[in-house]
Formats: sequence, C-alpha cells, structure tokens
Amino acid sequence: MNAHFARPNQMSALEKSRPEEGLWMVEAPIPEIADNEVLIRVNKTGICGTDIHIWNWDDWASATVPTPMITGHEFAGEIVEVGKNVSGLEIGQRCSGEGHLIEYDSRQSRSGKFHLDPGTRGVGVNVQGAFAQYVKLPAFNVVPLPDNIPDEIGAILDPLGNAVHTALSFDLLGEDVLITGAGPIGIMAAAVARHAGARNVVITDINPDRLKLAEHVVPNVRPVDVTKEDLGDVIPELGMNQGFDVGMEMSGSQQALDQMVEASVMGGKIALLGIPPGKSPVDWSRIVFKAITIKGVYGREMFETWYKMIAMLQNGLDVSKVITHEFHVSEFKEGFKAMRSGKSGKVVLDWR
Repeated sequence: MNAHFARPNQMSALEKSRPEEGLWMVEAPIPEIADNEVLIRVNKTGICGTDIHIWNWDDWASATVPTPMITGHEFAGEIVEVGKNVSGLEIGQRCSGEGHLIEYDSRQSRSGKFHLDPGTRGVGVNVQGAFAQYVKLPAFNVVPLPDNIPDEIGAILDPLGNAVHTALSFDLLGEDVLITGAGPIGIMAAAVARHAGARNVVITDINPDRLKLAEHVVPNVRPVDVTKEDLGDVIPELGMNQGFDVGMEMSGSQQALDQMVEASVMGGKIALLGIPPGKSPVDWSRIVFKAITIKGVYGREMFETWYKMIAMLQNGLDVSKVITHEFHVSEFKEGFKAMRSGKSGKVVLDWR
C-alpha cells in the first residue's frame, strides 16, 4: 500500500447478488491488488448491453455469470495504488482499461494477438467488475487517458472500441458503407466511418428514436427505417451504381444480415459484431456467388484499437452526443430503465 491513499475498509458496488432480475447496491471489500496490478478509483461508468443481459438474467447471463458478482466493465477513473512490480503508471493518473483479461501462454498471445486469446475472462462477467467505487486491474490492461478526453468519454471507450474495431476491419476511404443496427455502437461506427473518409454512410434500424439519434450524432449519415423504406431505393438515390462496398452488422438480426448481403457489391466486405440469438439460417450460396468476405469481430484489438480511437478522438472524432443520459449512481435503477427502454443512447453513471 502506498502512502498517498488512505484505504477505507469498504466500498459501494452494484452487485448481481442473487440469480434473478435486477442489481443491488451493496457494501463490499475494497480489492487487494497483486504486485502486477493497480487499484483505480472509479469516477464514471457506462452501462453496456451486456449489463442489461445480466440485469435481466437471461439464458446467457444465467449460464455465464456466477453470483455474487460486481458487474460493469466500462469505466474511467484514476489510479490510487500501484503494485510493486508496476512501472510506467503513477498515482493520480487518469485512465480507462481493457476489460478482457488474458492469459499469456496461448499461441495467440505469444504471437501478440492478445484479443484472440482463448483464455480471456471478462471484467464484470467472470471477475469482479467496475460498477464500484474501486476496481483492480492488471497494469497491462490500463489505458491512460489524455487530459483532453473527459471521464464521460473515457467511460464509453470500451464500446467505442467495439465500433472502431468493426469499422476499421476494412478500408473505408472513399467507400460506401452500410451499417445495420442503430444502437450506440452502430451509431459510433457510423461516426468512425465518416471520420475515416467513407463516401456514403447509411444506417438502418426499425427504431425511429435510434435513427433520430444517429442523425443527431453523425454528420450526413443517411438513416433508413427498413419498415418504411427499401434499401434498393436508397442506393440509386445516393448515386451508387451497384451497392455497398463495406457492411457492418451490429443488430444481431438475421433479416438485417440478409438485407446487407443483397445490398452489397460483388466482392463486398462485411464485419459482424451483432450476435443473433440461437442458430440462424444463412443463404451461403448468395454469399459465395457474390464473393463476399465476412469477418467476425469480438472486443477490441489489444491495443491497436485503443491507440486508434484515442488518436481519432484527439483529431476531431466526436461521439459525445451518443451519451443521452447521465445519472448519479444512487439513481442506477433509472439509468437501467433508460437503457432498457430502447430510446436511449449511452447511459453514464457518476460514482463521485
């Protein structure tokens, strides 16, 4: 323990205490750090779709998350303790962090492809998380925050990283881009595509509130409510001859993927982040005959995605408007209600 931090005995935390719907505010011990870890005082956290699954206690959550579990993995804060083997990080340093905890003995890790490590565990899913006044993290996972990135943006870097990883899977410069699913990550991916030089950026959904938010966040995005418009009509409207060069599937809807395949050019490229429920029928012959490349995207590239998104934020990428609600953590039930309504963007909880 260092002399700069008067360690309290307990902290407040949001916990999945019982295997049923909801989260509960509890008092928990402040984590003790190992020699290669840091302790972070949490300032702000983002509510993720994963946290909604855990709140709802759906089939995935009940099969994956042990109880009791402090949830949450999107955060920004400052370092208050460092382990004795940690170098390059300082007390008082502002930071966010990569929520995927990896092992180092797999072929993927040993070749530097850390994000593909099969032994990955998730903060707030498999190990105690960041919906708390303090969270511990391996120093390897800490991402320092520049002074010009505020805590509320630091608290949504994890999902922004999903958007950046997906968007930068393929070259976007001068390309026509289709995004299916106007949730917060889909909207941020549209902003990244626009920032990275895409020509036309179209985003589809069936939720008019989210399409309005997309227009609010992303300059010159073309929203399409697929219950009212046909993508086949939008393509010539934008002066496109064949279809979309790059697709990003963010909705988890099989129908959306089918629409994306049909609207893609010959030799088009599709990055899949959305997760369809259960098994879905796929018309593979259509994908083969159109010579479409499909890439599955999971998490963030460690740590190239973090480098790229921080650089873009410092160079004019603005996703601040995707945050539609901010609550003090004492109002966490209202925050989860807003997220579950389907009418919000990102929801941030303030722990200070």
